[in-house]
Amino acid sequence: MRILPGIFAWFMFSLPAHAVDLASLSNKDVVAGLKEALSQSSSAAVAKLGVKNGFLGNQRVKIPLPEKLQKVEGAMRKFGLGAYADELIISMNQAAEAAVPEAKPLLLNAVKKMTVQDAKGILSGGDDAATRYFRTNTESALRTKFLPIVSQATRKVGLAEKYNAFAGKASTLGLADTPNLDQYVTQKALDGLFLMMKDEEKAIRSNPADYSGKLLKKVFSAVSR
Repeated sequence: MRILPGIFAWFMFSLPAHAVDLASLSNKDVVAGLKEALSQSSSAAVAKLGVKNGFLGNQRVKIPLPEKLQKVEGAMRKFGLGAYADELIISMNQAAEAAVPEAKPLLLNAVKKMTVQDAKGILSGGDDAATRYFRTNTESALRTKFLPIVSQATRKVGLAEKYNAFAGKASTLGLADTPNLDQYVTQKALDGLFLMMKDEEKAIRSNPADYSGKLLKKVFSAVSR
């Protein structure tokens, strides 16, 4: 089955003549190439984050104190209470690292369900279109999956006690109404995961030859020219 008329017609006008071989690919090949790319980008993101210091050692995804606690963190450090903040930050990031590996099967399942219409949107949707596809199709399920894992991890290291201790100290400086800790860490873990997936997607689009998969290279080489 050849590619449907009009689905990628815009490539015929926007790409040089040597790049229009995308139109010669079947819908099946285009979808298969995209599935290879999405599988690799999601797996790579999970592998980078779901390990020791995956969050803590990466300043782009490292989970900071909740915003309201950040407002008094500096003052608390001046009073010699920085250890509370440090322990809290380490424990939050470790909880996120424990949760992220559970994302892989849900992400790969979303890849399997991708349709020709999905492929059209991803190819023409910009550098983060695949990441947005993942977010739309998996974020709710990932949050449900992550939350109990984060909760278990926070209990294991006594994070709630550390958090309450820090918040209690902070309350003396006029702080109140700090967020639910497990929900906060879960959301930050999701944000970090999708950010890393966006990076991986951009890298594949920019340099498809650096990745494995015959159809991946064929599809994205055509698009990137």
